[in-house]
Amino acid sequence: MSEATDSVDAGFRVADGVVAAVRAGLLERADPEVAPGQQRYMKSAMPFHGVRSPEVRRLVRELVREHGPFADREVWEQAVRSLWDEAGHREERYAALALARHPKHRAFADDPRSLALYRHFVLTGQWWDLCDETAHLVGRVLAAQPVEITPILRDWSREENLWIRRVAIIAQLDRKGETDVDLLAYAIEGSIADRDFFARKGIGWALRQHSKTDPAWVRAFVAAHPDLSGLSVREALRLLPN
Repeated sequence: MSEATDSVDAGFRVADGVVAAVRAGLLERADPEVAPGQQRYMKSAMPFHGVRSPEVRRLVRELVREHGPFADREVWEQAVRSLWDEAGHREERYAALALARHPKHRAFADDPRSLALYRHFVLTGQWWDLCDETAHLVGRVLAAQPVEITPILRDWSREENLWIRRVAIIAQLDRKGETDVDLLAYAIEGSIADRDFFARKGIGWALRQHSKTDPAWVRAFVAAHPDLSGLSVREALRLLPN
């Protein structure tokens, strides 16, 4: 067996160890009095341990410090996928997202190859808590490789699946002055006719966020799209003076 193979095998063993440590850590922190309320609030078929999100993120940070960041993208993806796909409690999926987003793993998270993983998260998550966190990861890939990723998000914005479209709409929330307004407009226009609350709220959120950077553009966009829902318009203009 070659040294390279030994190294990869060792990396996968580290990944398995991190995954096991996350699960054990969540179990140790479980609060059965908190868990039912979390599950009701999130309308989740998957049960909760009763561990709040800040504590999940803290656990992941501690374990990355203890075990070290993953040195190989395949190992990183295996750990993240394992936590996500084999989750028995919702916090394991929160931990998968925290592990994916850890600053030490940024090179892997921002790699265009990771977009397939994030699409998997959206299609198997299909709820706002999971999809909105995933949108931040998608936005980072977009920022890293705009020429390659922009056409993909334009395609996502015209898909039937609501959550894929919502991610395309809100993927630029952190972009500020670097927002691609042509992409933003195109993504929003793909969901204007959707009466679903999460489509309308996502549109309003994206516009409100961009109003902090370019209020004139947002006002002009709203004025040019009289078919925007009342909810989207209220959210879009909420930070702007009358």
